[in-house]
Amino acid sequence: MKVRAYIHSLKDHEHDRHVMGDAEIIQQIGDNRYLAEVNGVRCTAIFNYFTGAYYVDDVYGIQKEAANA
Repeated sequence: MKVRAYIHSLKDHEHDRHVMGDAEIIQQIGDNRYLAEVNGVRCTAIFNYFTGAYYVDDVYGIQKEAANA
C-alpha cells in the first residue's frame, strides 16, 4: 500500500524536523515492524500510533533481501 511517511533520509537536519515523502509498505514483518520501499530501496519501517504515521528508515534499516514474515 502506498502511504505518506516520515522518511529518515529526507530529515531536515538544519531545523531538526522529520519530512514526509511517498513510500510503499510491502508487508508486516513483526509486531510493529514493516518492510517498506522508498525510491527502489527496501528498508524497515514502524507505525507510530500516537502520530498516526509510518516512519521509514532508509538510512540504517536497508534490507539486502526481502524479509519473510
